[in-house]
Parts: sequence; structure tokens; C-alpha cells
Amino acid sequence: MFIDTHAHLTFPEYKIDLAEVISRAKHANLEAIINIALDEQALSESLKLAEENPGYIYNAYGLHPQDASTWQESIAHKIRALAKEKKIVAIGETGLDFYYKLSPVEKQAEVFRQFLHLAQELDLPAVIHSRDAARETMRILHEENRGKLKGVFHCFSGDLDLAGEALDLGFLISFTGNITFPKADKIRESAKMIPLDRIMIETDCPFLAPQDYRGKRNEPAYVVNVAEKIAEIRNLSVEEVAMNTAKNARKLFNL
Repeated sequence: MFIDTHAHLTFPEYKIDLAEVISRAKHANLEAIINIALDEQALSESLKLAEENPGYIYNAYGLHPQDASTWQESIAHKIRALAKEKKIVAIGETGLDFYYKLSPVEKQAEVFRQFLHLAQELDLPAVIHSRDAARETMRILHEENRGKLKGVFHCFSGDLDLAGEALDLGFLISFTGNITFPKADKIRESAKMIPLDRIMIETDCPFLAPQDYRGKRNEPAYVVNVAEKIAEIRNLSVEEVAMNTAKNARKLFNL
């Protein structure tokens, strides 16, 4: 059984056929999906989705770093309320994105620190987004670590040095469909070397469809392709990869 640890099922790409998408996920032997909500409307839809699929779809709530300029203190209040009601299993995604810099880097850093404070206050894992900002991301994580920091570097595309630093901080590493891309040797090297008990798998759907579906909308069922590639890299069975990554996800998100 597989767990997609990072999906965006409330995105417009799924408006027409979401029920079929979820059905295909179940048919592909997914046992759970962590759905990431990035604004209030998405959160409302995600909470409804979880109610309709109890024990199958779980919620996380955060703010993409590109949207850091939209931060309001009400977000923190909402997260505290959701955590108290056990309606979220993680905080995020959150982090730094210096690729587009749609929000000023200073604001991204400020909001990132706010989310890290919340994660530790509420004893929830943080889902970390880091793009073209590896050193700055690690610096802030070290500075804000109060001994209770935990979480995952989602959609990992860094090198082994970055992975090692993240692991030393107690974080897990999650791989997505880009591990199947022809030029993704650096990502595959990390997936080969990181201990199996520190790895998770995800789709980040609707983005980053695996190579077999390149250019098409991604969906949770395709997380199987990520597991298959990791199995190939590590000379393991797909079942072993599925079992271990699902176990890691259940432990981190307290499923």
C-alpha cells in the first residue's frame, strides 16, 4: 500500500473528475493521501474532502512562499483551531522560493519562521518547500529549531549534502515524479543513498507527472511510478519501498 504525502486535490485541474481521480488512487493501492491546502478556499474544500473520505484523505494547511505577502495573523489562529480539533496532520507547505520571487525574500523568510514556530508549538510536522534557496532554508531551520522541529523536505531536488543536513535535523526526504526524468541523476543519487526509513513518496499533483505521463496532469495514482523508480535505483522490490515509505508517513503524520 502506498501513501501520497503531498497532493493538491483542490486545484482547478480536478474540478471535473475528482471522484474518478480518487477512485483510481484507491485502485492503485493507495492507502492515504495528504492533501495540502494553500488558501482559505482550498482549506474549506479540503476539509470537506476529508469528511467525505475519512481515514483516507488528510489535511495540511500552509502558505506557498510565493504567496507569503498574503500572510495574515488569522492564518495562525486558524491553524491553532484546526490542530486543536485534529483536522490537520501537518503545517505547510512553507519555506523559501527564490526562483520567481513573487513575494519579497524578506517576507518569505518572516512567514517561514512564523510557520516553524507554529509547527513546534503544536507539535506538528512542517512540510518544507525549498527552491533555489537551500542554504537560506537550512540557516532558518537551524535558527528556529527549539528541539521540537520535525517534518519533511517535499519534492526533494537537492544534492546529498543538503539531504544530509536535513536528515541531521531530523527531517524526512520526499521524492516526486521528477525522480523519473532523464536528467534527474542528482535526485536519483540521493534516493539511492538516503536510509530507507527516512524516505517518503509524493506526487505534488497536479504538477510533476512522472516521465511516462510527462506533459499531462499528475494525480495520486502515479505515486506508484515514484516507488517503482526508487525500487529500481535501490535494487529493492516495489512492495518493500511501498511498505517502508508508508510506514514512515504514518509515523511522521501520526495517521
